[in-house]
Amino acid sequence: MTQSTRPPVRALFYRAVRLRCPNCGGGPVFVTWSRLVPNCPVCGLGFERGEQGYWLGAYFFNLMAVETVFSVWVVGFLLWTWPDPPWGFFQVSTILLMLVVPFAFFPYSKTLFLAFDLLVRPPTEEDFILPHEQSPGTRRRSG
Repeated sequence: MTQSTRPPVRALFYRAVRLRCPNCGGGPVFVTWSRLVPNCPVCGLGFERGEQGYWLGAYFFNLMAVETVFSVWVVGFLLWTWPDPPWGFFQVSTILLMLVVPFAFFPYSKTLFLAFDLLVRPPTEEDFILPHEQSPGTRRRSG
């Protein structure tokens, strides 16, 4: 795939859900669960696309996921246990759910936001750094 070829929408989001580069499907793109590499190790796409506060969109995706899980949980739980919901269990389980979901979804929010951003604002040549142009500290070691 050349750098100017735009991937299909389905491919962008499928790759993002797999925690791969939405542009080319290369990876891995995470050093740890919460730390993204600066550029795709395969196509060289820079993951911070030149704007201060770029990842604010990923935080918004995470917030929307948490709110969706919360809404589905509340409605589902109440429908399942009505007319006598166990309120103590509901409170404890809701707190645990709201603590776990943001951390579990965090890397997905970053790759999904990047896929959305690539859909809305296709990459230009300036967004790519070829692997031989990367500094030694940003290259991933194989093995």
